[in-house]
Amino acid sequence: MTSLCRDCGTGPGDAVACPSCGGRRIARHAELTSLAIAHVDCDAFYASVEKRDRPELASRPVIVGGTGSRGVVSTCCYVARIYGVRSAMPMYQALKACPDAVVIKPDFAKYTAASRQIRALMMELTPLVQPLSIDEATLDLSGTQALHGAPPSAVLMALARNIEAQVGVTVSIGLAANRLMAKIPAGRDKPRGFTVIGAEAAAMLSPEPVRLLPGIGPAFAKKLDAMGITKIGQLQGLDDREARRRFGDDGPSLVKRARGEDARAINPARETKSISAETTFNSDLATAEPLERELWRLSEKLGRRLRVEGFAAVGVVLKLKTAAFASRTRSQRLPQPSVLPDTLFDAARVLLAREIDGTAFRLIGIGATTLAPLEDADRPDLADPGAAKRIAAQGAIDTLRARFGDGAMLRGRGLRSLG
Repeated sequence: MTSLCRDCGTGPGDAVACPSCGGRRIARHAELTSLAIAHVDCDAFYASVEKRDRPELASRPVIVGGTGSRGVVSTCCYVARIYGVRSAMPMYQALKACPDAVVIKPDFAKYTAASRQIRALMMELTPLVQPLSIDEATLDLSGTQALHGAPPSAVLMALARNIEAQVGVTVSIGLAANRLMAKIPAGRDKPRGFTVIGAEAAAMLSPEPVRLLPGIGPAFAKKLDAMGITKIGQLQGLDDREARRRFGDDGPSLVKRARGEDARAINPARETKSISAETTFNSDLATAEPLERELWRLSEKLGRRLRVEGFAAVGVVLKLKTAAFASRTRSQRLPQPSVLPDTLFDAARVLLAREIDGTAFRLIGIGATTLAPLEDADRPDLADPGAAKRIAAQGAIDTLRARFGDGAMLRGRGLRSLG
């Protein structure tokens, strides 16, 4: 059984504590020095960044999310989780469970900056880094041992230490033979976890509920339950023919995942699928003026997030949720890629107008469904001579807000009626 100290990277053998540094975070596994696919997941990322910047909150329960009466928890620290707070929980429920929690509105520019720092540290280890979200990525360190003078496991342990020291947040890591089996353990030993799964993958998965597998949502799980299949092990023994008969063309792929098999390569060129912004109202809205006012604010936020992430919107999607919690989504392609709030808003407002029929809505959102590189955004157009002025004006607004805060420049569409 190979062992490595996660605190200093030396091999402590069978010792409980590392003879070199005294650390007790020892990783042991027969395949510890041969596996090379990793899933790195930041621990309570938004909350960790906030605690980094406000050390006085280190031991306090911190919730990041909407602060209104209909606000929702984006994430929370592990102290808050002890009280039962969790992501996507209505804020009023979270504060009822943990009344002493400190609630902080999300600061996505700050989180994106930290994410980029972490990504840069990953890229120093291997070019095969595939971002999956702002706070997680998969890495392939195959063939890097000669370069780093250490096996991937030791390199990843050093990465975790460097992220903690340089960025100020912690990560949990899953190490395995493929992407699927690296992702599953990455979420199992948080925070600051390091879990290794090798040849025992199928045996480890066998007693787990089928919902653990990617691609099995509530509806499919219910269908499987009706067939008497509740554990992953019940899928593992099916041959391709039987899997296809029961589950269609995706059946064989499902069975392979149940066995811990995953042939997907890590693709550094994978693009972020979407960037969006949404808000839940304090009280339901049904008429055009207040809905458009909220839509404009979200259009400004979406434009800012696109610019920060380095993308432009090729199309926009409007998201609405009725008072009865029914969802509506409508989409439209833009004439050209854009990050300008005016362009995003104008396209979404057309979609919104078609939905205003007396229905009361509790939520509205706008997103960029297809993304293009930022350099393709809002190119000069002879058919639209005013575009250059709008681009320049937005640049000036961004500069002012970056220097003095979001309240430094307010545009008329976002202001509430004084009447």
